[in-house]
Amino acid sequence: MEPGNDSQISEFFLLGFAERPELQLLIFGLFLSMYLITVFGNLLILLAVSSDSRLHTPMYFFLANLSFVDICFTSTTVPKMLWNMQTQTKVITYAG
Repeated sequence: MEPGNDSQISEFFLLGFAERPELQLLIFGLFLSMYLITVFGNLLILLAVSSDSRLHTPMYFFLANLSFVDICFTSTTVPKMLWNMQTQTKVITYAG
């Protein structure tokens, strides 16, 4: 028998931001508004850089790439967190 860890982890237990239900709605609204502001702000940067030919310089190219990456990273974590807050799910799978 080989020494090692034979345990199987299939899911993580997430601890909530607030245990009290009356704070969950406030926190949900706060995170949803911050998410929407982030996505729309980054989309505005992308639109401004792509539409104005004077902004086709390397600095604005990298700013547009940073905005795109921020949209991608934010859109992978925050919607799942908001879904978990609304459904009161405290578990996320290892693959998820």
